[in-house]
Amino acid sequence: MVVAVYDGVVLLDVAGPVQILHGSRGYRIRHASIDGRPVRTDIGLPLGVDLALGEIEGPVDTLLVPGYAPPDGDRPGEAFLDLLRDLGSRARRVASVCTGALLLAEAGLLDGRRATTHWAACADLASRFPSVTVEPDAIFVRDGPVVTSAGVTAGIDLALALVEEDHGPDLARAVAKYMVVFLQRPGGQSQFSVRGAVPAPRHPALRGLLDMIAAEPAAEHTLAAMAAQITVSERHLSRLFRREVGLTPGQYVEQIRVEAAQALLETSAEPVASIARRCGLGSDETMRRTFLKVLGITPTAYRRRFHSTDHSPTRPKETL
Repeated sequence: MVVAVYDGVVLLDVAGPVQILHGSRGYRIRHASIDGRPVRTDIGLPLGVDLALGEIEGPVDTLLVPGYAPPDGDRPGEAFLDLLRDLGSRARRVASVCTGALLLAEAGLLDGRRATTHWAACADLASRFPSVTVEPDAIFVRDGPVVTSAGVTAGIDLALALVEEDHGPDLARAVAKYMVVFLQRPGGQSQFSVRGAVPAPRHPALRGLLDMIAAEPAAEHTLAAMAAQITVSERHLSRLFRREVGLTPGQYVEQIRVEAAQALLETSAEPVASIARRCGLGSDETMRRTFLKVLGITPTAYRRRFHSTDHSPTRPKETL
């Protein structure tokens, strides 16, 4: 396995997966930089390497590309991408962690494929590389010989999936247990996102519409109502959302409503049914179904996991 590193690489994007793979004792791992010299990670810590990327000959079993700090941390230049292109064409399998997916996309290794990346970079990936089908909520996505993962600690999930694929579920479970991590974590990465994840759209009317949705998540935000609000056709609005937001209008509204509900679950003792109404999610049962679809967990499970005891001395009693 080759781990391609560069100045600005996120330390945990490298250390997390490598620790899992090392723990399985089934991989020979080599770190490679563009010139064979140590690199500086995103936190300034130097990282040693074994060789230069250009020195790697013959086939490669797995090429792993960690990311840079999203959304605009230090990233490698075109020479690095040229080497990725070459190594990717010779690799049995290519994997990325976090914004490493954007490097794969720039190298042409994600053309026509499904992929994911850190939630803060999903819209950027979708808008810059329209040939890539972005799955913004996935922890990791496998499409043929290419595997991409979400941000930072999702590299651990990806590495466990590789261990399970290569050596079976028993070893993967044993490594996960030793590392005290989920073999398969509950929920997608939406549970960790914020309203500001989407970059500001270039279209001024769309920027205003997004602000309005965030300010009033419970208002009527059907496709027809939103199109009428900014005086465009429904088809054109759908195209604007896809191009500049990376989501359909319905997906964006749903995400905003879920995130509004998340904030109330985290900071208040308000009943789930009341939160559902305030956030445009209808009834408590509708909110429960939406949370399961978007986050993979129920509202009550989310509250147990993220509720701040500073805001309420007693935990609300609910059965959802």
